[in-house]
Amino acid sequence: MDPMPDRTRERLTHLRNGLLHLHKSLLDSERAAYERDVARITSTGQYLGLVLHDPWFSWLHDLSQFIVLVDETLDFEEPATVEDAGRLIAQARDLVSPSEGGDGFRRRYFEVMQRDPAAVLAHRDMIKVFAELV
Repeated sequence: MDPMPDRTRERLTHLRNGLLHLHKSLLDSERAAYERDVARITSTGQYLGLVLHDPWFSWLHDLSQFIVLVDETLDFEEPATVEDAGRLIAQARDLVSPSEGGDGFRRRYFEVMQRDPAAVLAHRDMIKVFAELV
């Protein structure tokens, strides 16, 4: 088995870390909105249950699942190729493209960016990550 080329591993790790930062920012934003509009979250366990099962947070599952895909790619027995990394980066770029006229994740992402400056800054940071991955 050939190990994953260092540059490919580095690119995927950098992508993963950028997506994790964005994910945390979006989770924080949604938690604040939930506590403002629905109810106070009183424990970490309650918060985890909401993130996993409540429709309020379900739109974030697409991003969560994509991060898992990147993690799995980094851990495959068969090393990822330069082409694999390129495809994942392109998919990530498409996923985190907010769209007012879109649906699912892209639409909700757009809405969060309209109300939360921290989400805009996290998006800016993710755009910088993409620029560094070329």
